[in-house]
Amino acid sequence: MKVVEDLHEALVGSSPYLQFGLAFNEASGPCLIRCSGNADDLVDLAARYAETIGAGHSFIVFLRDGYPINVLNALKSVPEVCSIFCATANQVEVLIAQTDLGRGIIGVVDGMPPAGIETTDDEVARHALLREIGYKL
Repeated sequence: MKVVEDLHEALVGSSPYLQFGLAFNEASGPCLIRCSGNADDLVDLAARYAETIGAGHSFIVFLRDGYPINVLNALKSVPEVCSIFCATANQVEVLIAQTDLGRGIIGVVDGMPPAGIETTDDEVARHALLREIGYKL
């Protein structure tokens, strides 16, 4: 139960503008989906996806007005977090294993396969974008 509040605090501390919803699937006790956030639509979305995934001791976060890279270190610093499968704005597919005991996440497919090797023009565009959004000076 504590993990939901710890994740919430980590997200709130990441950015004053960040809107988010999170859901955590308990794997013992009442085995509830615990939810929190500061945007009701994102909390509802996280709860629906957590229920669909149905894997114990897993959490999902949806963001608005922020990027995954802005919250990743804060989430990784939460003591109850053992691993994070992905932090992305891409479409993903969650790979689930199911046994008699329950369900577990075994991996995540994140985005599309490469379309080719970066050209010099692509490299120039990448450098420009990183500076435009403030990730590089």
